[in-house]
Amino acid sequence: MTEVIGIDHIYITVSDLERSESFYDRVLLEALGFRKNKFSLGGDPHIQYFNRHFGYVLRPARGSAKHNSYAPGLHHFCFRVYSIPEVVEVANRLRSVGIVASEAKLYSEYATDYWATYFTDPDGVRLEVTNYRQERRDRHDNW
Repeated sequence: MTEVIGIDHIYITVSDLERSESFYDRVLLEALGFRKNKFSLGGDPHIQYFNRHFGYVLRPARGSAKHNSYAPGLHHFCFRVYSIPEVVEVANRLRSVGIVASEAKLYSEYATDYWATYFTDPDGVRLEVTNYRQERRDRHDNW
């Protein structure tokens, strides 16, 4: 049977490409070490942030509705880093570049080793950075 081995890319539609580019430059380039390129597809400008594992692409929205995390569709997007100290480092780095991010802390109601920081993009898309928890490691290593 074919196995999905990862997320290749995710597209996020944004209401103001320039404003979102400024936000995501700080989050993905400065805080998380992604790279960036720009391209046009179907006449629309696109901005792609990428690392070795996947791409996160911005494209202009074709409507003006604000994102609603509780409507059908995307609730939130979570980036994974390797360790708890890296979650703390990312949270501090996000705040140092002007992103309003929560303090990194333990969320034991989710798992005994679940550390995270939370923040929101300019269109209301909820974002999270968490650590590579033991449950996820075990699932990967013992599949």
